[in-house]
Formats: sequence, structure tokens, C-alpha cells
Amino acid sequence: MFELDKWQEIFYTMKQNKLRSIITAFNVAWGIFILIILMGFGSGFQNGVEHQFDGDATNSIWVSPGQTSKPYNGIKPGRNIQFTDEDYEAIKRIPGVEHISGRYFLTGEFTVHYKDKLSFFSVVSCHHDYVYLEKAQVTSGRFINDIDQKEKRKVAVIGANVVEVLFGREDPLGKYIDVNGIQYKVIGTFKDDAGSDWDQKRIYIPLSTAQIAYGGGNKIHNISLTVGNASEAESKIIESKILNYLSTKHNFDPTDSKALRIFNAVENYMQFINLFTGIRIFLFIVGVFTLIAGVVGVSNIMLIVAKERTKEIGVRKAIGATPGSIIGLFLQESMFLTIIAGYIGLVAGFSFIESGTLSSLMEGFGFPMDFFRHPQVSLTGAIAATLVLALFGSLAGFFPARTAAKVEPIEALKDE
Repeated sequence: MFELDKWQEIFYTMKQNKLRSIITAFNVAWGIFILIILMGFGSGFQNGVEHQFDGDATNSIWVSPGQTSKPYNGIKPGRNIQFTDEDYEAIKRIPGVEHISGRYFLTGEFTVHYKDKLSFFSVVSCHHDYVYLEKAQVTSGRFINDIDQKEKRKVAVIGANVVEVLFGREDPLGKYIDVNGIQYKVIGTFKDDAGSDWDQKRIYIPLSTAQIAYGGGNKIHNISLTVGNASEAESKIIESKILNYLSTKHNFDPTDSKALRIFNAVENYMQFINLFTGIRIFLFIVGVFTLIAGVVGVSNIMLIVAKERTKEIGVRKAIGATPGSIIGLFLQESMFLTIIAGYIGLVAGFSFIESGTLSSLMEGFGFPMDFFRHPQVSLTGAIAATLVLALFGSLAGFFPARTAAKVEPIEALKDE
């Protein structure tokens, strides 16, 4: 393998056929380059889709009331469904429900004062578990708790943007903010890195407080919950239990899709993940076949080389060269050419991705960058590509080498 004369012969052969060697190497390098780029495309798309779900829990179910569109039990269609606190408590007891929160919608932006500072922010009323559904991070103090709900306390948890605008560097904990004339004590702050800028401008207050302060009675506009580690099938069972309860409680047809709007994030998330896993596999297969096409070119070149060197092979065998040594010579040449060219393709592919060129290219074509983020190829993928390359390089040289080794010395010496 490391005999100097063999390497000298290989380099001499490649030097004598520069154009052929360069074209062959380019085919292999291009094949591995395309494989790496396609793998980067797949990961970029998948990361983009996963980012779309970062703002909310991917194991969540969101339930909103609608308006009936079918007659049921003698009741005409067109009736509005209204959730209540009783619905929240009932759904909370359904097996499989992990975290749950209701929402009483407070529309529009509220005028918020602190000392001489004034701005406008969104106010969200919810239960204590809502922090898990939004995946927000409490940065100081605490979030709303059960006691706040039961006692209908006028407390608030404010977002990072609210802190910056109203308090600057002052510690907001324990201070009171005026929200449309009602004083709320700041008990915590939060940030939501995965969410939008709008999420940072939120002020959370207890749902029970909003119901009293803004005339909501016991009404709830939306119920959301998480289902822990439930699979897609298990989440569908929980969803059906919620539907059965609500259709019985509010007397509407359970098949009426307009009466109730249910968004199952588990199902939605898995559909996207399965779709993009399939796309990544498809892109990988396309890349592998592109690589195979390049290696087939190497094999064809080696066949030509074997034909051109028939007389030389005859002389070698006549003076005692074994078939194994001849096969080894051809394998060495094909593997050297394939691996060197493949390494160049690998480096070029990784450089193209890591430099951000691929992302810039996608952005230049007008592709929404929220759906294409951080393309990357794992070390495992690179190792797999290298092993595939080494295997194909061996195959590219083996068959021409075996053909050359079978040549009889007398026949080879007659060859012109």
C-alpha cells in the first residue's frame, strides 16, 4: 500500500493524463458537494419548520367555541357556543391533560402608566399554566399562581419590552402600574425569545381578575392545554374526550365542525416533521445517486486505463507480478483519486453551508427565512458520506482491476 514505486507510478499516470484526471476528480467532487448541499437544504427546511412551533408548546391542544351550523336536538343552527369556568374545571380533570389554561380575551391595546411614563400594551388574562403553553421564561419574580386566581388579585407579570419602556433600569418588582385606571402590582417579568416582538409587549393578569374587572362573569373565550409526552394517537384520544364533553355540555352535534374549533399542535407538528423527514431522505438519496454517477465515471476511466496498459500488465505478469498486486495497484489509484476529490467536495460543501452562502442564496431568491434556518450537516452525516465515498472508490477500481488481472501474459504482449 505504501510502496514508493507504486505511488510514483500512480502520479506519473495521472500526470500523463492531466485532463482526464481533472475531469474524473471534478465529477466525484461535484457529486459529494451536491450531496452535502442537499443535506444542508433538508436540515435548513426542517429547522425552519421547527422554529415556527417554538413560540408555543408543540404538545398542546387549543379549543375555541364557534357557532353551530347544524340543527341538533330540536335546536336550530346559528347558536353561539360559550365556554365557562365549569368547562375549564371539567377538562382539567380529563386523563392525559398536563397543563391547562383558559383565556378571557381583552381586545385592543391598553393605556399603561408608571409614574410619568405612558405607553400602550396588550393585556392577556389567563391561568397559571399559561406560561407552559407560551413557553415563556420568567426572568424575575414569579408567574401568576392559584392563590392569585382564587383571590382575584390585581397582579401582573410584564414582558421584557414593557420593563424597558416603563422602568428602564429600575427594578419593577413590587411596583404598581396603572392599566386603564386599574392599579396592578408587578409580581414578575418574563421574556419569550421564541415568540414575536408582540409577545414581549404583553402584560399577563389572572383570568378571574379580568372577569371581574371587565365584566366577564364566568365566561372563557378559549381553553388550551398540553398533553405531556402523549403520542399523536394519544393526543387524538384526549381531543375526542374534550369534544364529547363539550358537545354534551353545550348540546351541539359533535360532527359540527363550526361549533368548535380544535387545533391539535401534536398532530400538526408531527405532520410537518414527517413531511420534512421524508424530504430530507429524498434529498439524501438524490445526492447519493449524484455521487454514484461521479464514481461510475471513475470506474469507466479505470477501464480505459486498464485497456491502455494491457501490454504493461502482461509484462508485469510475465516477470512474476501476482493478480493481487495488479488489483492493488488499480485500487490504490482509484481510491486515491476518489478520496482526494471527495475530500475537496466535502470541504467545499461544508464551507458553502457554514459561511452562510446557502442561506444568503435562499434569501436572494425571496424564500421566507423563517422557514429556512441554520442549515447544517451533522458530523455523522459527514462520516457517512466519507464512508460511502471510500466504498464507491473501492468498487470503482475493483472491477477494472479484476479485468486487468485476468489478462494472460502472452495475450497481453500481443496487444497493440
